[in-house]
Amino acid sequence: MAKKDTFRVVARGSDGSLQIRDYLTIDPLTESHEQIGIDDCSTDLALRGLPVFRGLIGPMPEGKNIVRYETPEVFEMLTKEWGVTKPKKRRRRTTAAADAENQDSENSEQQVA
Repeated sequence: MAKKDTFRVVARGSDGSLQIRDYLTIDPLTESHEQIGIDDCSTDLALRGLPVFRGLIGPMPEGKNIVRYETPEVFEMLTKEWGVTKPKKRRRRTTAAADAENQDSENSEQQVA
């Protein structure tokens, strides 16, 4: 299990851009935000026991060694963007390729019998 050694806070700037701040320790966050609990249910075991802060969503994993916290506005915006992105369409096999595969399997069954 990789040690999480960077704490990232993502907020929204006054111009609407994303502002990202990285910290090497959790101390600056504990000084600027009120801790309201600890994470005890994350599927990423390295996050368990990390603080939960009032006014921030997180902790959540980002890569191998980054712990991410987001403001509610950023979390809502990114979640909406993620929800509307359409997955790439899968290509289906052509009927000729499917027919050829079916015929091959029928031929092999006949050889076995």
